[in-house]
Amino acid sequence: MIKDGDKIVTAISGGKDSLAMIHFLKFFQSVAPVRFEIFPVYIDPGFSPSFSDELSEYLKSKEIDLYCEKADFGIIAHSTENRENPCFLCSRLRRKRLFELADEWGSYKLALGHTRDDIVETLFINMCYKGELSTMVPVQKMFKEQFSIIRPLAFVDEEMTEAFRKEIGIPAFINPCPSASNSKRSELKGFLETLYGHGPQIKPNVFRSLSRVKTEYLPKYT
Repeated sequence: MIKDGDKIVTAISGGKDSLAMIHFLKFFQSVAPVRFEIFPVYIDPGFSPSFSDELSEYLKSKEIDLYCEKADFGIIAHSTENRENPCFLCSRLRRKRLFELADEWGSYKLALGHTRDDIVETLFINMCYKGELSTMVPVQKMFKEQFSIIRPLAFVDEEMTEAFRKEIGIPAFINPCPSASNSKRSELKGFLETLYGHGPQIKPNVFRSLSRVKTEYLPKYT
């Protein structure tokens, strides 16, 4: 996932997962057997009130320099001209800008703070809204394998990032996006929380099933 000499653009959203990730990468720099650089980036989607200044100051207090860029991607995604899912378009525009910055800075890796929960949620989103069995992977090669997206928290539960946030005092930044609480992902999260409540084995089993696919028992349609 991380190799000697890597320059890693690290996407920060202000949420507990991406902030846990940047703390982990900062610590890992001091103990890892390889040398690498991190370039934390926050793409402000343009909603008000913005917490970019507070986020930058918090990370500065931890000796982490954050690059903040003001954009209007969230506004565009929620405009009447957009016929797509606002979360999908906003995410796509922010990801495109992160790729552009990585290219400008000579970086070939982008770190995202997706957890094991996000991977399972994406599986259900793709099944329900795309009609396919697919999700996110810990290391995703792109652009003829010249670029990689890495997810350092891919095997970490959100409960762990929340416990870490409380333990070291990471502030809770309020997401001003109007779709933050009523997106498809938040709906799926509620469904999965209900499902997980039926037994402690369900959550780990759902994730484990992603690497135990028996294609011979799946129907094939053309």
